[in-house]
Amino acid sequence: MARTVPAAPKRPTTSRPRSVPAATTAAERLAAQLTTAETAIRDPSTPAGKLPALGRSQQRAYRALVRQPRLVPKVLAQLPARLRPVVRANVVAGRELRKLNRPARRLPRWRIVTPPPAGRLLAAYRAAQATLAVPWEYLAAIHLVETRMGRIRGTSSAGAQGPMQFLPSTWQRYGHGGDIQATGDAILAAARLLRANGAPADMAAALYAYNPSRRYVHAVNAYASQLRVNPRAFLGYYHWQVFYGDTLLPEGYPARRPTPAPG
Repeated sequence: MARTVPAAPKRPTTSRPRSVPAATTAAERLAAQLTTAETAIRDPSTPAGKLPALGRSQQRAYRALVRQPRLVPKVLAQLPARLRPVVRANVVAGRELRKLNRPARRLPRWRIVTPPPAGRLLAAYRAAQATLAVPWEYLAAIHLVETRMGRIRGTSSAGAQGPMQFLPSTWQRYGHGGDIQATGDAILAAARLLRANGAPADMAAALYAYNPSRRYVHAVNAYASQLRVNPRAFLGYYHWQVFYGDTLLPEGYPARRPTPAPG
């Protein structure tokens, strides 16, 4: 139904025009940060040189939402509709992993290194998919969760090793004589383990065999879902940094000192 729009009140001609207000609340700032990062990461025209900063900005925003869940509905309400499922999925993944992994008081004896190039990793995931029919998105999501695409070098508290975090006993079964520390060998071994436990037909069961935690399964599924919808999401995840609790372990750690998590 048509409505009569009341006339705007007259203002003095000497008054200064009002500018559009900048984002002032935490929810507004996070919504703007995520809209900028997620849109640019998915845009093929975005220069590659801008992706590291975009990925880190995206990661900082999701960390803030995981730590402050009361902000999530406020942020979602201010996002474009196309980005709401993206943000929900990433917040769910981050929340599940935060509950699953409680950091110890002491920092781990890891080395944080530069990961292999993104193109090389994508080629390895897709080669494993071609060989074993395990969707590459799940291999990438596991790699992200386990070692931030290979940045973490070290043994877990449970004794798991390598870029895909295999226990030596599990590696004996699925490594097929490869090197547990080699990225290509580890990705193939992960695909073998998943295939032997239900992939690709039952990815939930396969992921549970990889790590028997429902929280782990939910987190990996959430990240993989974003890679399925838009493979360019990988270019954001690839640049995510290593945090131990709320401490940033930069590339070069321990030679480079850890710092409190930014933002």
